[in-house]
Amino acid sequence: MFQKISQDEIPPRRRLRRAAAWTALAAAFGGCGVAIAGCGGAEDTVALSGGQPALEHQDSGTSTQSEQAVDFDHELDSYQPLKKTYNFYFTYKMVHPWWDAVALGLEDAAEQYADRGIVIKYEYLAPNEVSAQDQIQRLSEASSRGFDVIGVDVADVEIVAPVVNELIRDGHKVMTFSSSDASKEDGCERIAYVGNTHNREDGADLTEALCEKLQYVGKTAVLVGTKGAPCHEERALGVQDVIEKYPGMSVVETAYDGDSVENAYGLTQDILERHSDLDGIICCNMSNPVGAARAVIEAGRQEDIVIVGMDHDQEALQYLRDGIIYALGVQDCYSIGFDTVQVAVKIADGCLPGDEYPEKTQEITTIIYQEGAAAMLQTLYGEIE
Repeated sequence: MFQKISQDEIPPRRRLRRAAAWTALAAAFGGCGVAIAGCGGAEDTVALSGGQPALEHQDSGTSTQSEQAVDFDHELDSYQPLKKTYNFYFTYKMVHPWWDAVALGLEDAAEQYADRGIVIKYEYLAPNEVSAQDQIQRLSEASSRGFDVIGVDVADVEIVAPVVNELIRDGHKVMTFSSSDASKEDGCERIAYVGNTHNREDGADLTEALCEKLQYVGKTAVLVGTKGAPCHEERALGVQDVIEKYPGMSVVETAYDGDSVENAYGLTQDILERHSDLDGIICCNMSNPVGAARAVIEAGRQEDIVIVGMDHDQEALQYLRDGIIYALGVQDCYSIGFDTVQVAVKIADGCLPGDEYPEKTQEITTIIYQEGAAAMLQTLYGEIE
């Protein structure tokens, strides 16, 4: 599930098609959602169909390492849909570049269905800040509009799962997707999940990398993200699993930054002031490695503190390239989006998990170190040293 790649282990290059679009997302949507969410506010709604792509995708990039982390080379499977038109509703935790990357996979799948004469219409919406109550309102509103499938990236399992169960009992087809599931084990009756199934392992593997770098002796701080968000909380549990194994390691503070770069920056400033002997920072979402790195640089402690964290933020990858961040676990957002659409079609057709698709579609996370950062920057953002 969690791949560790160094430059000398890179397989032959495959075709890449989405670097230019990824760059466009980074430039155009850093402060607001994908066009579907609307820059004017969280309530703006724009539906996309397979015949009308949100962005023009172009070939670009020559990275081989990053091909392993983000697989742009997807084709629809052999399943034959039963209808000519589908209408989906997808809501996720917050407007953020991470979910913009998922949107690329959603749209590519829709385009490929359009090539087969099948129209995929969908709405892809989120609030500007994480709110389980907002998510509940969106699910309730969507349930009155006749969508074939409703998909949700769960903001808080305890709050949202009962609402999902109520929708299921009322006859709606509900799936989870992205990075946060509410599983059967959580008491949620959702039909299936597409996304990261190993967040706890991701947190553990990043922490192992940090501990090894520190030679298993050091004081660390943990920036989690959003309280109650399954992916963030599970990664934090993985952190604790590893720290508890090593008597020389400890966590001196754990803080929730709400998946905000600015909050992570301020929290890290405060932590550095309180702990002059801090050795490492473990970051559990895409925003906090950036905020932590900014604060560490400002304090002049980049030589003393080891930072590990999650995902593909361009600034974070630059810090990785420059040796300020030690390791990043990059999730394959594109595959999450693409596979979400395929599974939604099958759910809409009445297929239950089994031969056509699993209850949990597992997507990969790849750990990237300094030697792989430049390749990742080139593939995702067209950035060449």
